Amino acid sequence: MLTPNRTAKPGDSIGFQRMFAPDRLTLGVFFPIEAFSGDQPTMRGQERLARRAEELGYAALWCRDVPMRDPTFGDVGQVYDPWVYLGWIAAQTNEIALATGSLVLTLRHPLHTAKGMASVDRLSGNRLVLGIASGDRPVEFPAFGVDFEQRSALFRDNLRVVRTVLAEEFPTLQSSHGTLDGTADLVPKPITPVPMLVTGHSGQPLEWIAKNADGWITYPRGLQRQAEVAAQWRAAVATAVPGGFKPFVQSFYVDLSDDPDVAPTPIHLGFRGGRHFVLRFLEAVRSIGVNHVILNFKYSKRNAGDVLEEIGKEILPQLAASAP
Repeated sequence: MLTPNRTAKPGDSIGFQRMFAPDRLTLGVFFPIEAFSGDQPTMRGQERLARRAEELGYAALWCRDVPMRDPTFGDVGQVYDPWVYLGWIAAQTNEIALATGSLVLTLRHPLHTAKGMASVDRLSGNRLVLGIASGDRPVEFPAFGVDFEQRSALFRDNLRVVRTVLAEEFPTLQSSHGTLDGTADLVPKPITPVPMLVTGHSGQPLEWIAKNADGWITYPRGLQRQAEVAAQWRAAVATAVPGGFKPFVQSFYVDLSDDPDVAPTPIHLGFRGGRHFVLRFLEAVRSIGVNHVILNFKYSKRNAGDVLEEIGKEILPQLAASAP
């Protein structure tokens, strides 16, 4: 088995490099790549669509972590456990980054989290990028015996454990989950550190995120407000890591019209409109410092595969051609 590179940084990972670079915008897509009503998708044909996304040049495939179904929330993601599903998709693809958006760090034992991360990253060829969160569905926490009000502190502690056991051999540490006394080690280790991006604030100040995370995943906002948030992020990163680069990521629900000239109308966390508007929107968010946009096709009136195809053929090449 390959030996971990102890001098490598998260930015050296293949997944990170496919997704992120200063002043560049890439696109990813959330599973399920499917338009559906209600909270449960069919999950049919996802392997074929994943391969097609890779062929078209999308940067990443994103997998949700929804441990329990809450019918009031409206979405169970791709249904399957993220580690199992990412392992399955890793076997169907070769180059596209595999990302979580986002793993609920507070509801998982950090040793299980670390083992799952390293396993998927190894099996996929260093393609994993981990979005992490403290959790936002209160109904899940009692089922796992976790105090919802303590999730911010637990998030920090679990992240500390994950980073330690992935980076060190036979570490000594203590956490709320247990004790390691230097007589046991977690394997495998990733070849390069797995990039970890915090989602939302996860109960942490922005300064803490800029210092401790490898990037930030946030939510769609009006363009002017998002520009302000992106500027705050860049300032925080410049203070935490002078001269460093940590990406700024947002999601975007899109319902792409057949007519490329259709004007936009708002939908939940996104827009309905033609591809000419979508291209202008993406160019605008790139100009304010967004490095990656995760597309979600849940509310699409068209077949999601057709939307994936149109964006891949008509928008991705133009974004690439107009990049600085």
